Amino acid sequence: MTTIEPMGARVLIKVLEQEPVTSSGILLPESAKEKPQEGLVEAVGNADEMVTDLKKGDRILFDKYSGTEIKQDDDTYLILNEDDVLARLS
Repeated sequence: MTTIEPMGARVLIKVLEQEPVTSSGILLPESAKEKPQEGLVEAVGNADEMVTDLKKGDRILFDKYSGTEIKQDDDTYLILNEDDVLARLS
């Protein structure tokens, strides 16, 4: 397995997929799902260049169409610029 290490003020995010069933029990087809905007921080780039204090394990919201998508071992990751992170969820 290859280790992905973001460079500069970038963040590696593991994308959290949307549930295929709504809260009322309706099954959503693939075409009806929205692009995910939530993820877990897996790694951060150079801390000296980062403005925020993001760390591994933080749950975040990010811009819908941002970053570069990477697939590895059935998981989807994004490499985002720090500016594409909108909020930290608690």
